[in-house]
Amino acid sequence: MPTTVNRLKKDVEQQVQLLMYKNCFSQTPWEHLQNIPRYLKALNLRIQKQPANPERDGKNAASVGAIWQKWQDKVNNLHQANLDIPQGLQDYRWLIEELRVSLFAQELKTPFPVSIKRLEKLWQDLKY
Repeated sequence: MPTTVNRLKKDVEQQVQLLMYKNCFSQTPWEHLQNIPRYLKALNLRIQKQPANPERDGKNAASVGAIWQKWQDKVNNLHQANLDIPQGLQDYRWLIEELRVSLFAQELKTPFPVSIKRLEKLWQDLKY
């Protein structure tokens, strides 16, 4: 398998696990739960589009991955310190999902403008 296909497979598996984990329907707030079908549809569109432009897919995936990793590191640090995850940081997680829609499945639309630049600015504004 080419490495771009391996990366796509890994990304898809990870995103599905993050969206559809055990008890996700009871633990995910309704305002986010109702968007999961759109996030999964966006993931499906990404899979369909990737062969036509693997370089663009890879670039976008790397950008999302860097943002996700920064968020995950912060959440892990708070967990290790036995601190609660602030609401703003919890909400940021869902902005990353909207960013995926924006980058990989624009035709599905996001409820508000979202971009890498906007998320980076918001990250700088978070005081955690």
